[in-house]
Amino acid sequence: MGFLIRLVINAVALWITTLVVPGIEVTGRSGWADAVTLLAVAFIFGVVNAVLKPVIHVVGCVFYALTLGLFALVVNALLFLLTDWIARLFDLPFRVNGFWPAFWGAIVMAVVSWLISIVVPERSNR
Repeated sequence: MGFLIRLVINAVALWITTLVVPGIEVTGRSGWADAVTLLAVAFIFGVVNAVLKPVIHVVGCVFYALTLGLFALVVNALLFLLTDWIARLFDLPFRVNGFWPAFWGAIVMAVVSWLISIVVPERSNR
């Protein structure tokens, strides 16, 4: 159940990101098509982050230390671009038009996702 809640939170954050950041768009034929696309892209984004981010943290720990963590912003933008590339492979109507929209989109998505996570409490283990 927690996975589905996290997926919906990321899909909503992604939707808000498409509204706020120019250069990131979902071009489905209807509202339902957009919703399905957002859920699919949120799933792809979650898998990309779960698989690659820990590896990148280990390999790039020196860069994180040298840049006082600012390297993370570049990594997040590149992971956002990778998500766009994978979405194109699956023929999803989701587009990120370059590095700077990916950069700002990753920041907006992280902040919105965090804010939504504060409002939606996680289920505690009983």
